[in-house]
Amino acid sequence: MTALPVVGMPEVVAGDDVAALVLEALGSDGLKAGDVVVVSSKLVSKALGLRASDTSKDSLVLRESVRVVAERRTAEGVTRVVEAVAGPVMAAAGVDGSNTGPGDELLLLPHDPDRCARDLRSSLLERSRMPSATPLAVVLSDTAGRPWRAGLTDFALGSAGLRVLLDHRGETDVDGRLLAVTARAVADEIAAAADLVKGKADGVGAAVVRGLPSSWFEGGNGTATARSEAPSPVDEDSGADGSADEQVPSGAAQLVRTGPGDWFAMGHVEAVRAALGIGPGSPESEQVGIRAVGGETFGDVVGRVVAVTLMHDEDASVDLQVVEGGEPSTQGTASAEVTLGAGDDFSLGRLAQRLEVAAAGEGLSVSLGAGPTAEHTITARLLPGP
Repeated sequence: MTALPVVGMPEVVAGDDVAALVLEALGSDGLKAGDVVVVSSKLVSKALGLRASDTSKDSLVLRESVRVVAERRTAEGVTRVVEAVAGPVMAAAGVDGSNTGPGDELLLLPHDPDRCARDLRSSLLERSRMPSATPLAVVLSDTAGRPWRAGLTDFALGSAGLRVLLDHRGETDVDGRLLAVTARAVADEIAAAADLVKGKADGVGAAVVRGLPSSWFEGGNGTATARSEAPSPVDEDSGADGSADEQVPSGAAQLVRTGPGDWFAMGHVEAVRAALGIGPGSPESEQVGIRAVGGETFGDVVGRVVAVTLMHDEDASVDLQVVEGGEPSTQGTASAEVTLGAGDDFSLGRLAQRLEVAAAGEGLSVSLGAGPTAEHTITARLLPGP
């Protein structure tokens, strides 16, 4: 297998024919049957004119999102991991300001990247005078981080002409054991391999990966035999999921795990707050405060817990005293005392339960006691740690 950078392409602008630019840059070598053309999604977004400069990045991210998975406040603003309209779960819905060309406009992802890949493949075949059934594939690549792994890598945002998942369930490993879960995301592997020659700061937006097995390619009808679900995110060979083969549209959309197969659909802090009626990405979330990546005091955390507790209850009263603060890493004996008041015992019990849940979501422990003097009051002591 070889990965060849496509060098010499000009800056892509709205209205450009990306297929023509790729073939011109390849020159006399051209494309060969069995090639995979990996094109940065930025090139397609630029050609489609998917730019925005008249609104804030935070607003754009929410506009380009189906749902918010997690959010954290940083020195630069709020960073959100979302399910993008484009399909993947990723930071900032792919809204990006790097390698976007002259100007300060932000670049957006195409909403149907698989269709873009199919269109680009058709154009490459037509311009190269190849039959539509030629084993030639296009991968539209983008860059993202991954849960539980540091750093970034390229992945397949869109794909055409390629079997994006090689499903080995039902086969045997080298020791003769039945494989029950294994499915290789070869489209992602190809995108990452191509990025080794494209780079992030070299101005190379496309590459050709050559020498892959012919069985990895699809025909020209845009469908492939695939499982109705991707394997669950558990260890290999832990058990079959019972899904059946069916004809499904080809493309990188198969690689996105959402819905019932997504075990991590929301961050733990966001899940707790959502259960209390404060969904991530909502005005209420901004109002009570968003957890910061670092640099928070114990008082900051307690203040957020109290704000979550009181949300949706305008008649409640609160008295808060932070006895001792400090950075989270050196909290020591930091503690806080919260006295909650309500109009009746039922409302007070509700407040106490909200406080316990909100504190647990922020990693604090709660001990409850009777209020000092007034009727329908309760006092809680908050400490770092569960």
